[in-house]
Amino acid sequence: MAIRDTISNKLQEAFTPESLQVVDESHLHEGHAGHRPSGETHFRVYIVSSAFKGKSRVDRHRMINSALAAELSGSVHALAIHAQAPGEGGS
Repeated sequence: MAIRDTISNKLQEAFTPESLQVVDESHLHEGHAGHRPSGETHFRVYIVSSAFKGKSRVDRHRMINSALAAELSGSVHALAIHAQAPGEGGS
């Protein structure tokens, strides 16, 4: 299974999001630290979930990092997170 799919599945299971998009941005980091020719090293996550209601930005990131601990300690070099509760605007 692709790492992008694993990330999507884990976030779906952990947060039951209203919306979720996982973007593999590895191609944008060619020549940078952590990049591999096979890709799947740098990701950006856009997630909207009621699990984030009342949580700070730092708490939201910690929640996501915890759910993806295995991937972050393994093949994923970088993860950009845009986490919102329903009804919140902005990025």
